[in-house]
Amino acid sequence: MYAIVEIAGQQFKVEKDNKIFVHRLEGEEGSVVEFDKVLLIDNDGKVKVGKPTVKAAKISAKILAHEKGDKVLVFKKKRRKGYKTLNGHRQQFTQIQIEEIIIA
Repeated sequence: MYAIVEIAGQQFKVEKDNKIFVHRLEGEEGSVVEFDKVLLIDNDGKVKVGKPTVKAAKISAKILAHEKGDKVLVFKKKRRKGYKTLNGHRQQFTQIQIEEIIIA
């Protein structure tokens, strides 16, 4: 059984006990969050497609950790003008574990 769910503007394919990284979510480590924007559910070959979401379906997940991604360096240069700049950025992520897929 799997589902496709929209979390923080991105779509993820999730199954029970999956661990995924999503954009930073509000909440403490160890707390439980629910997502109700379930777009598709496949239950042993029986597929339910939402229009746009599946009614009365939820995903329950537990927040494991708040982390930062790898550093991305942004370097800009214009030749023969003496212009150079270097910026760094680290995206903040939240690691969650899918606890259950609820179908009503």
